[in-house]
Amino acid sequence: MSVIYRATYLDKIKPFINKNLIKVFIGQRRVGKSYIMQMTSNYIRLHNADSNIIYIDKEQYEFDSISDYHSLINYVEQHLDKACKNYLFIDEVQEIKEFEKALRHFQNKKIADIYCTGSDAEMLSGELATLLSGRYISIEVNTLSYIEFLEFHRLEDIDESLYKYLKWGGLPYLKNLIKEDEVIFDYLSNILYTILYKDILYRYKIRNVDFFDRLIKYIASNTGNLITAKKISDYLKSQKVDISSKVILSYLHYLQNAFLVYKLPRFDVNSKKVFEINDKYFFEDWGLRNALLGLGQFSIPDTLENVVFSHLKQLGYKVSVGVLKNLEIDFVATKSNKVIYVQVAYIITDDKVKEREFGNLLLIKDNFPKYVVSLDPVQIANHKGIVHLHLRNFLLKDDL
Repeated sequence: MSVIYRATYLDKIKPFINKNLIKVFIGQRRVGKSYIMQMTSNYIRLHNADSNIIYIDKEQYEFDSISDYHSLINYVEQHLDKACKNYLFIDEVQEIKEFEKALRHFQNKKIADIYCTGSDAEMLSGELATLLSGRYISIEVNTLSYIEFLEFHRLEDIDESLYKYLKWGGLPYLKNLIKEDEVIFDYLSNILYTILYKDILYRYKIRNVDFFDRLIKYIASNTGNLITAKKISDYLKSQKVDISSKVILSYLHYLQNAFLVYKLPRFDVNSKKVFEINDKYFFEDWGLRNALLGLGQFSIPDTLENVVFSHLKQLGYKVSVGVLKNLEIDFVATKSNKVIYVQVAYIITDDKVKEREFGNLLLIKDNFPKYVVSLDPVQIANHKGIVHLHLRNFLLKDDL
């Protein structure tokens, strides 16, 4: 496998190599978890030439016989080398029934340094958490950052490159495809189909496929808008589809479990209270969102907030939607004791738009950094302490 190093993730994993902790890479399908595993494996080989690497990829036919924890234990024990250090890598571990029992067995015996990937958030809240509490660490792998996108596609940092990033998203395999919209959107549509049908419809035995299709398209069409299960239910009833709010909440939860979308709660900037209704949903990879809606529906303004959210998440921030009286702050991002506020605009065309985007931030009375991010070719000078950034400059920052 040809590997392009994603240094951020290698830096995260290095401190835990050869430690008696199970390393779990989690994230949506095709965001590059296998790359990260292979990258880690190569790093280990480079620094320990005598290492014995056992690599199981559940998406490959040759490993179909490993279907439960018994067969996993048998396979690994047959491939151990007692004369050297053993390293076990399992790709898409959730495809193995009761895999957590095998992992606990391996860890208790200390027979291998263990790494695995998973595309289901529930694996960390179910038996894995129960049986392996305190024995594992999870590292979330995300779609490519803008800097990584430029590296993968060997592009310069110019407006045309940013436009491609906004349209195609950041799935790593795109680097291997012909750079034509039709080819790329066809690939994205196939990945989306796999996630929806294999990771959600099949796993959760959803029978109402037509409704599920309507729901995901509704989320895609309303990315960045406030959404409630009741609002969705009322909309569907207007389309002569009667689905309860409880079912809708379950389906939204399944979408999150597959890391396809993220739910952002609303956060009161003054009282620090988290509201329990009216959330925003953003896609892990907006290229999949664009493919879902169709190439003819691609709109830069509708994509901007998703891209900004993704970058904040990649920088390690916990992100929510800010509420200040009756006004909205697009993003409140926190990391340790640090807080930043971000407003997103397409183009600041006049003083009225400027007042709206900058004015909301000016009402926040603390001294934490505040940003307005837009696609204006010329940036407004710092306005009363608020920094105006072009989206490209914002995405090139490795910290804020």
